[in-house]
Amino acid sequence: MALSTILYITLALLVALGFAFFQYLFRKKNLSGKDYIFFGMRTLAVFLVLLLLINPKIISTTYELEKPELVILSDNSQSVSYLDEQENLLSISNRLAENDKLKENFQVSRLNFGEKLNISDSLDFSATQTDIFSALSETENIYSGRQSAIVLITDGNQSLGRDYRYFKNKQNISIFPVIIGDTATYKDLSIERINANRYAFLNNRFPVEAFLNYSGDENIQATVKIKSGDAILYTQNIEFSKEVKSQIVRTDLPANSLGVKTYTFEIEALENEKNKLNNKQNFAVEVIDERTSVLVLSDISHPDLGALQKSIESNQQRTVDIKYVNDKNLQISEYQLIIIYQINRSFNKYISEILENDHNYLLITGSKTDWNYLNDLGLGYTRSSVNQPQEFFPVYNNTFSAFQFEDIGFDDFPPLQDKFGTLDYDENKFNIMLYQEIEGVETTDPLMAVSQNSPKSGFLFGENIWRWRAKSYLDNNSFQEFDDFFGKLIQNLAKNSLKQRLTVEVENFYYANQNVLISAQYFDENYQFDSGVNLKIKVENKENEDSFTSDLILKNNFYELDAGDLPPGEYFFNVYVADKNLSESGSFEVIDYNSEQQFVSANLSAMKSFAANNQTAVSYPDQLEEVINALLSKDKFKPVQKSRQKSLPLIDWYYLLFILVIVLAAEWFYRKYLGLI
Repeated sequence: MALSTILYITLALLVALGFAFFQYLFRKKNLSGKDYIFFGMRTLAVFLVLLLLINPKIISTTYELEKPELVILSDNSQSVSYLDEQENLLSISNRLAENDKLKENFQVSRLNFGEKLNISDSLDFSATQTDIFSALSETENIYSGRQSAIVLITDGNQSLGRDYRYFKNKQNISIFPVIIGDTATYKDLSIERINANRYAFLNNRFPVEAFLNYSGDENIQATVKIKSGDAILYTQNIEFSKEVKSQIVRTDLPANSLGVKTYTFEIEALENEKNKLNNKQNFAVEVIDERTSVLVLSDISHPDLGALQKSIESNQQRTVDIKYVNDKNLQISEYQLIIIYQINRSFNKYISEILENDHNYLLITGSKTDWNYLNDLGLGYTRSSVNQPQEFFPVYNNTFSAFQFEDIGFDDFPPLQDKFGTLDYDENKFNIMLYQEIEGVETTDPLMAVSQNSPKSGFLFGENIWRWRAKSYLDNNSFQEFDDFFGKLIQNLAKNSLKQRLTVEVENFYYANQNVLISAQYFDENYQFDSGVNLKIKVENKENEDSFTSDLILKNNFYELDAGDLPPGEYFFNVYVADKNLSESGSFEVIDYNSEQQFVSANLSAMKSFAANNQTAVSYPDQLEEVINALLSKDKFKPVQKSRQKSLPLIDWYYLLFILVIVLAAEWFYRKYLGLI
């Protein structure tokens, strides 16, 4: 406290004494006890008021011992148990956590990691993947503001995330890596990774690529096989040596049937090979059928019919049938898209079925089209036609955005032919692909367009499209550009885009070390997303009939179930809305694969690279005392005593105000008691 403040307080005390003395004791005879009581209370009251006016600051000092952080970061993955190192890791962790000197000098915390960091000291070695890099990064973020030491206890085998060898510690963080497990190098063949498309088209072939590794110095030969069940689909002999440690196997496999197909890639095990689990790996491909059946329905023969068939069937997933309206065995429902060529009244039976059942269609007109009948159908366009032909040249619409297609030279294409007449159409119903050019004048009338809503429909006002295909061939020595253009039109018109109120998104297969995620959306009767319903799901294993039921959790604009990593097998699921008769069912498969089983020993080389990058050294379990001594001997890990000073103005000390009120109240009540008031 400053000297001036002390002088002010002394002066305040003298003023308080003088004021009370002159009020109660000065020139007063026969002083009694009550006079001295009033003198004391008035002195105290005046002194407290003056003291609050002076408002001195009271400074208090506290001392505390700040210890650095010691984080015991343990590997909780299944690879530790496969190497039979659980007891060893637990022993190291417990010895560090229970060491009295370490507890005296550090704030000791225990964390563990697998796929992600867990703030827990409980270890069960059940994590199906290991991400060492992420665990170190998250631990650093937690203790970034303090001087900390991390003792990393792991076998060095990582199956997920960035390569931890390139992790760089922060300045205030020191890392002490301790490796567990057998660090000897064994002769071993392993499958590092298999690349395969997730989807394949029926009756096509799909590529498979496998990366194989070899640990050893001898020259060896091994056989690789790809199997589907008991059937061997592919076999090859490969060689390894001291110089050749890796090989890549590439091949194509056939997709002959629909559904999720599980394959096994095997590499022949070496004699006395320690780990044979990494010689076999399963992978899966979903074979899908994108075949589209297209019907070309006509009343006349025309070169356009053959050109349409050739163009559409250039994609092997599409088939075309050319049928005439007098065909009594024609079944419209068998086709995903109907091309109506040169419509007239003889089409009436099939047109009624197409429109009533919301079939997708493409309508092509020409010189034989009955426009009076077409106008009566109310399809969104009409033409006041006369029996006079008119030539229409195509003009590419570069603002068309319903789907992507390129200008394949439409400006040089020969004209199409249709009947002459004024065209009227609903501008809000169609997206225009091509405009009409008549006698050198570009118009705003459409030549080709597709509908904006379901069911999908489109039109082409003109015959002789075979000439376009022929001109494209002359320009490019190939039909491909025209066929690609027309194929995109067919793809757009053939798809079914009817909206469902309950939609479920689920992969057809998951690997055993993946979390099974299923998401869903529910829409009300106006097709607005409804976030207030109770969506439930039942999942059942088809083999053993084990099942569970759970709620789907709302996340933003969808509902989700995280079922974790389910055991391998086939599963059936049913998502339903509680209290409503609305549900969606399906199935998925969990493929047997565990990346943690692929390791034959501890990864000493990676741990040494990691240690060198962080200016430290790898320690072994029998060197644990050296790690403890290093932690205790380094000056930066010594506890630091810190003092903290608090400056508190006296006016903030509410006890003083309380005392002042009590003194004044006591004086008032005493006067009242004596009859002086």
